[in-house]
Amino acid sequence: MSHRLGHKRHGSIDLLEVIGVVNEKGSQGYLPPVHTPLTYDYVLVANNVHDASSETFKKQVAFVNALKSKKLKISKIPDDEKVFYGIKAPKEIFEQYRYLLKVSDACNWSYEQQGCVPLSTRIRIVNFILHHTCISDTGEYLQDLMKKNVFEAEFCLHEKKEQKELRKSWARWTACFQGQPITNVRNYFGEKVALYYLWLGWYTFLLIPAAVLGVIVFLYGLAFYNTSPLIKEVCDSNTIMCPLCDKCKVWHLSEICDYAKVNLLFDNEGTVAFAMFMAVWATVFLEFWKRHRASYVCEWKVFDWSEEEEELIMEIVNNPDCEPKQHKHSYLRSILVMVFVTLMLVLIIGLAHALVVFRVIAAVQLTDSSWEFVSDHASLVALMLGAVLHYLTITIMTRVNRIVAIKLCDIERVRSNAGTERSFTVKMFTFQFFTLFSSLIYTAFFLGRINGHPGKYTKLVGKWRLEECHPGGCLIDLFIQMAVIMVLKQIINNVFEITGPWLSRWMKRRKLPRKKRRCVNCYVKENQEPKVGMQLCDNCKLQDLQRNYRLNKVDCFSLFNEFLEMVIQFSFTTIFVAAFPLAPLLALLNNIIEIRLDAIKMVSLERRLVPQKTNNIGVWTTVLEAVGVLAVIANGLVIGISSDFIPRLVYKYYYGPCYNSTEPSVNCMSGYINNTLSTVQVNDPGLNFHLSQLMTDEIHNVTHCSYKDYRSSEDYSLTPQFWLILAVRLAFVILFEHVVVICKFIAAWFVPSSSLQVKNTRLHDKLKRLKEELSGETFY
Repeated sequence: MSHRLGHKRHGSIDLLEVIGVVNEKGSQGYLPPVHTPLTYDYVLVANNVHDASSETFKKQVAFVNALKSKKLKISKIPDDEKVFYGIKAPKEIFEQYRYLLKVSDACNWSYEQQGCVPLSTRIRIVNFILHHTCISDTGEYLQDLMKKNVFEAEFCLHEKKEQKELRKSWARWTACFQGQPITNVRNYFGEKVALYYLWLGWYTFLLIPAAVLGVIVFLYGLAFYNTSPLIKEVCDSNTIMCPLCDKCKVWHLSEICDYAKVNLLFDNEGTVAFAMFMAVWATVFLEFWKRHRASYVCEWKVFDWSEEEEELIMEIVNNPDCEPKQHKHSYLRSILVMVFVTLMLVLIIGLAHALVVFRVIAAVQLTDSSWEFVSDHASLVALMLGAVLHYLTITIMTRVNRIVAIKLCDIERVRSNAGTERSFTVKMFTFQFFTLFSSLIYTAFFLGRINGHPGKYTKLVGKWRLEECHPGGCLIDLFIQMAVIMVLKQIINNVFEITGPWLSRWMKRRKLPRKKRRCVNCYVKENQEPKVGMQLCDNCKLQDLQRNYRLNKVDCFSLFNEFLEMVIQFSFTTIFVAAFPLAPLLALLNNIIEIRLDAIKMVSLERRLVPQKTNNIGVWTTVLEAVGVLAVIANGLVIGISSDFIPRLVYKYYYGPCYNSTEPSVNCMSGYINNTLSTVQVNDPGLNFHLSQLMTDEIHNVTHCSYKDYRSSEDYSLTPQFWLILAVRLAFVILFEHVVVICKFIAAWFVPSSSLQVKNTRLHDKLKRLKEELSGETFY
């Protein structure tokens, strides 16, 4: 097993272990430990109603009786204000489940066939039965009863011994530089949670080369920006630039010397190579992830697992007389969903336009500010305020998007829970993607390109001029927005993610009365190997229930939220990385913290998630592949359309001094800045500049000013150089995308989704299973 990734070798330290994302894994023949629960498989909590004639009490009794009719054992544990219903399923239910697994098409290789049913499976089956049991008279299910406060909470219990082991080896800050015990996580939380942490650890590990290369690109720009002739030309220039807004004054090009240096940090030759690398990196990451995942699901005996087939099995276990849910399709419902999705996207894009309007108006108003710095940098301040407002919009729209996505899934009426989850994931990610990236797309591809020119500026409602690119370059606007959103999103999210559960648990502890200390006998029982018939005393049972009840609530969105957060981060890291090469570094640092933060929440601060069995991360793989394709398109457009890489290239080989000179001492980029500027006479009656705008501290009567564009100074028509540059831009975008896509296909083909060891292991397992079946069969 030493050839496997993450295996610890004697006398050496694995790089994966150093960053704390290595995954500890046992042998191929490993079977998870089977625990005999000391208390219950599942727990319901309700308010202690003393009035037997009340409707709430009657529904509690009716639902409990419905559960008893399915042979579930219910224990009522009353407290002062609450009543706990401990639920335990008999052995017969799990024997039925095991037999149906054996005769199923896709689930018959599960480890449940090789021993007793583990507690994680018991919890999953009982949870399914609870949510598919209704009161016969009213037809109300558990979710309906919880909405009416008949029951207050539902949860499965943490196992103190296993919880303590996970807290010691994984769920603590000092374990940041230790490996992840993925197999233990799988045994406790199920395959779905384990695969999330396996994916997050793999993603974090592969961010290391991307982060290192991003830093190198940044340092490359840092090393040469002081000696760059372009920077020198800007800083030493005497050119007077036209006003950037209706209330702004003319300004000297040399005023943006520092911003020009910042722009060159991210807009240089290294950025092109880095963008190509990141586009290919996204594919390599996904292909190696599929290979990495395959080794684990093969070991866990869930390689061919089908969630929908297991759901069908549990439906039979819950009700042997159940009828299958038919596959149905309604064109009317599909059209309704498409219409509502389109309307939602229009609303989200409309909010992005509202942010543009805010920045335009804010820039004008800030020029009248009494603070000199704000008035002098009105456009920059407006841009940063817009980025903060964008973040607040994201926070609000996240809640709205979830509500809408749930409603659309209800309209669709997908047959299975797994299908509903896939549908919800696609809709929610689509809404979140447009919420996050609509403003960035405008900044990257439209800002400064639709605002017109002197004498014919594009104005909102004929009053406010559309904003222009930052004087230092269009990529600065994109860089500032990405930096603000990524930093704010990661820092604020992590702060709320850790403080929220702590405060919530502290408040619950204060409200609930303290119980007397646990007895010594029960403490010993919890810390030794469980035995059949072993039980805790009544007081310790109640304490255990109270301890779990005080923890923060979890639901079906708990793991989804973590996945969505990471996939959105993956999108930021790849799609506009050409404008922000430090994005992989920020993502790497965040993820090292995120792994332990999520682990601490799940183990210590939240109720236990219902373990779910699966063999992959579901539709998220398709989403990540789509993001990889978008990354190729977006980065090609950013470099080809938004950056100055192509204009510099055209000038160097066609318009610059080197075009007609072969002398090695000639600076090929000399005069480039002036070449990108067009000049207008301010006394032209069509310009409508105010006299107050045409004064500087040194000059009181400006006669001409310049602006960044390729236009004639006579009739403002576009020059032939503009059309040549546009043609080269489009050619570059096409060439870039074709080259990168070919590289992606080669990388995907070169890395098979399953290793030879996985294939051979599965072959031996199948052969062994067939031989065992043959030896146990009697032929007549």
